[in-house]
Amino acid sequence: MALHFELVTPAKLVRSEEVHMVVVPGAEGEFGVLDGHAPFMSTIRDGQIQVYKSEGGSPETIEVRGGFAEVGEKGLTVLAEHVEG
Repeated sequence: MALHFELVTPAKLVRSEEVHMVVVPGAEGEFGVLDGHAPFMSTIRDGQIQVYKSEGGSPETIEVRGGFAEVGEKGLTVLAEHVEG
């Protein structure tokens, strides 16, 4: 199964896709999210989100600055204050 991942800024929806795993730079340290992850909410620090589209694949990195991450029954949503690029 795949994880539904959305990356949002206050201005727009940056990404909405099905992926294998996402690693998020949480305020307390990095955390990985796979499909079926328990509900969870965290602030995020400036850093890189790593998006793995397939198991064993190389990650795509996205620079973010500040915000929140929420894991719910619909997947992972990251609301970033700013996304580079």
